[in-house]
Amino acid sequence: MTTAQTERLGPWLKGYPPARAPIERVAVAQQGWNLLAGDLPLPLAVLKRDALAHNLAWMQSFVRQRGVDLAPHGKTTMSPELFRRQLDAGAWGITFANVFQLRVGVAAGVRRAVIANQVHQHADLAGLAALRAEHADLRVMFLVDSTAQLAIIEGWSATQRGIAPFEVLVEIGLPGGRTGVRGHDDALALARALRASAAVRLVGIECYEGLGATGESAHDVPYVDALMQRVAQLADAIEREGLFEGDEVIVSAGGSAVFDLVAARLRLNLVRPVRALLRSGCYVTHDHGHYTRFVDAVNRRCGCERGLQPALELWTVVQSTPEPGLALLSAGRRDVGFDAGLPMPVAFAPAGARQAQAADPAWRITALNDQHAYLQIGPQATTQPRVGDCIGLGISHPCTTFDKWHWMPVVDDRYAVVDAVTIHF
Repeated sequence: MTTAQTERLGPWLKGYPPARAPIERVAVAQQGWNLLAGDLPLPLAVLKRDALAHNLAWMQSFVRQRGVDLAPHGKTTMSPELFRRQLDAGAWGITFANVFQLRVGVAAGVRRAVIANQVHQHADLAGLAALRAEHADLRVMFLVDSTAQLAIIEGWSATQRGIAPFEVLVEIGLPGGRTGVRGHDDALALARALRASAAVRLVGIECYEGLGATGESAHDVPYVDALMQRVAQLADAIEREGLFEGDEVIVSAGGSAVFDLVAARLRLNLVRPVRALLRSGCYVTHDHGHYTRFVDAVNRRCGCERGLQPALELWTVVQSTPEPGLALLSAGRRDVGFDAGLPMPVAFAPAGARQAQAADPAWRITALNDQHAYLQIGPQATTQPRVGDCIGLGISHPCTTFDKWHWMPVVDDRYAVVDAVTIHF
């Protein structure tokens, strides 16, 4: 059994019924809990079963039609159960941001992984080497963007015995952006140094386009084209000099904003076979705000009539209506991400109701404290929330909501709990 299969849930977890005894995660569906029946304390983040299943199938179909593989960012959810579902749906592997996250994934059964980040600290190199020693079938590659990083890796490797070379990808970066080699000549020089090193094996090339995307096709199409052209030119130069090692060349890119534009440019025409890896991760739950805006543009470009669906909601209860036009909800910065926009009311269940309805369009979240959300009730509102009513919030940017929770129930369309996932940030 994997660690995920033996997880226990209990009242030490936010959102678990405080008077109930601990249970195994796999037994959660047998408890007969329903969110709208008051069986679970609010606030509580939940995953919508049907939307989750739709998104898993939709993205896998998307990459299959374009002849690329999916290695989704596990850092989005850090949920072993969702890693398993992504792999079972057909993902080639899972992407992580560091060795700690990789270890969580390996414990859940991940055996092919990309660390989309620079690795060079001695403790991380030792941890990665230990994981490879424990799991002979584990394949991991990470990013290199400087000879300074390579020198640290080589220095550590020289003190070890029997350590196989680490598989690495040259990372291409953007001026003013994040990590990655800025220029073609510097990247090619780095590739030569990697090929000459006994500490690493150069197996491919990588970039990340997400930070420069705007959601406007007039900007994003030429922006991605230019970046992917740089990737193609560098890959061609590296191949012509015989610097790649291995039976195939890994070419990887892909945030969650303009993944359609990236996927169209990942399959490079090289002599060696190319393994094109798209790393988009937020698709698994999508959202109601930040990525909805980006993916609406994706849908228009690819003609997708039924694209990704929001699968993550944060349910709260009205705990005070201290003045006209204002209600205070029982969720705040400790419970929901707000880096890419405030949450938004999407569903409403009056106290005692067992069925949710759409939230009043005149309701709006205007501010968050640590444990409170300010719900402004506009003058056009036809519904006035009362103390004890339940309100479901849509989120904007799932990554920074997942890291507020250690577990999330999975619910059906009537908000009955049918499963649960655990989260390990």
